[in-house]
Amino acid sequence: MTASDSARPSIGITALGSFAPARVVKNEEFEARMDTTAEWIESRTGIRERRFSAPDEFTSDVGLGAVRDLLARDPDGLKDVDMVICATASPDAMFPSTAALIAGQVGLAGAGAFDLSTACSGFVYGLGMARGLIQGGMARRVLVIGAETITKIVDQEDRNTAILFGDGAGAVVVGPVPDGYGFQDFVLGADSAGGSSLYSRFLAHQLPGGFPMGKWTGMNGREVFKFAVRVLGDSGAEVLAKSGVKSENVDWVVPHQANVRIIEAAAQRFGVPMTKMVMNLDRYGNTSSATVPLAMKEAVDDGRVKDGQQILLVAFGGGLSWAAATLKWWSGAPSVQARDWAGQARPEVVSV
Repeated sequence: MTASDSARPSIGITALGSFAPARVVKNEEFEARMDTTAEWIESRTGIRERRFSAPDEFTSDVGLGAVRDLLARDPDGLKDVDMVICATASPDAMFPSTAALIAGQVGLAGAGAFDLSTACSGFVYGLGMARGLIQGGMARRVLVIGAETITKIVDQEDRNTAILFGDGAGAVVVGPVPDGYGFQDFVLGADSAGGSSLYSRFLAHQLPGGFPMGKWTGMNGREVFKFAVRVLGDSGAEVLAKSGVKSENVDWVVPHQANVRIIEAAAQRFGVPMTKMVMNLDRYGNTSSATVPLAMKEAVDDGRVKDGQQILLVAFGGGLSWAAATLKWWSGAPSVQARDWAGQARPEVVSV
C-alpha cells in the first residue's frame, strides 16, 4: 500500500434495500408453451421460479421499490447522497436516464444521475465507479441501483432464454466507513470479441463485423457458459491477489446468479467452496444487474454476512464484460445488519 492509498478514506456500503415484482413464475408455466419440463429447467440451471414485472411495471418502478425498501430499513439512508448510478440493461428510456427518474422520486432531484450499461456485471461496475467518484472528490455518497425488467426484452417463446431471466432490483449507498472496512480492490473488464454471444439490439441491426441481431435478447448458451466460468474464476482470483486476500480467508462469495453450474465451476477456479456461495438463483432466476444486490441483502438479513467478514463479489455480463470486488463488511448502520424479524412484519414495499 502506498502513502496515497493509506491517506484515502475507507469507502464501503452504508445502506441497502431490494425489491421483486409480485408475480411468481414457476417452471411449470413454461411446460404449456414450449418443449421443456420443470425438472429439466431446474436440473440444467438451478432455477425453480422467478419474478415477472407487470405489463405497466418498468425498470424505474422496481428500482424505486428497492430504494423505498432501503428507506424503510433506514430513514436516513440517503443522507448526503449527491450522485445516483443505475446499472441496467432494460432502461425505461435511453434518456431521461432511469437513474434520474428514480432520483426525482426519492428526494434526490438535482443530484448527478446516469445509467451504466454492462448488463449483468453492471452493479459491481457501479460500485467501482461510486468508490472512484468519492475518492476523487466528485461525490460525498453515491446511490448505486441494479434494476431490471429484462423479461420484457426476452422472447418468451425461446427456451434458450425465457426460462433463465426474471425481474427485480437492489440498491445500496456507497460512502465513508470506519478504517479497516469497505472496498479493498476491483477488477473490471470487457471484450467485444464475444459480443455476438450475448446481446440486445437497439439502433443497429448488426454488430461490427456483420453479425446480425434480431428483435429479442440473443444468447449463445454454450459460448457464454465457457466465458463465464473462465472470467468469474479468473477475475475472482485476480481481485483476491490485488487485495492481498487468500481464498481461504474469504467468508462469503456473492456471485452473479446466472446458472448454478457456472457458479460451481467458477468456485473451483478461485478456490472457494460452494458452502461459501450466497445463492438465491432458485427463487429469482437471472435478474441481470440486480442479482448481486438481491443476494447480498438476503445474506445480510438472515445473518450470514456479519461485521468484519471478508466478501468477494464476482459477475459477468454482455459486452462481454466482467467485474469483481473485495470488501470487508461494515454493519454499523441500520440497513446493513442482520434483521430480527421475530414478532415483526417485514417492511412492505409497494410498486408504483
